[in-house]
Amino acid sequence: MGIYSVTKEVRFCYGHRLMNHPGKCRHLHGHSVKVAVTVSAVQLNDQGMVCDFSDLKQVVADFVNQRLDHNLLLHEGDPLVPMLRDAGERFWGLSDHPTAEVLARMVHDHVKEQGYPVEEVVLWETDEAYARYRE
Repeated sequence: MGIYSVTKEVRFCYGHRLMNHPGKCRHLHGHSVKVAVTVSAVQLNDQGMVCDFSDLKQVVADFVNQRLDHNLLLHEGDPLVPMLRDAGERFWGLSDHPTAEVLARMVHDHVKEQGYPVEEVVLWETDEAYARYRE
């Protein structure tokens, strides 16, 4: 028996830094990224689809727009967090380091929580480098 899958891509921008990184990623910097969410099913729905592309896009875009797009993502232990909070700046202090791998998992988990059969999430941090998450 075969498996059907569809993939939807969403683009967004974010800033971050990786405190424990030995290289230049320990400094504040930003990325324009693409995330691709693939959902799969053994059977198609009554419309002959795994799911509607626009529905999948909306679920991904809602999370991206609320939490990730044009946001500064930092580890909650980053010494910048209190200063940003005091200044009223937008940021998200994560319990994990804000790597491409962690962001891919976060998008995966959100889409899955919305009831979609997520196969994998791929997040391109650059045109040449990406992280993949699947259960």
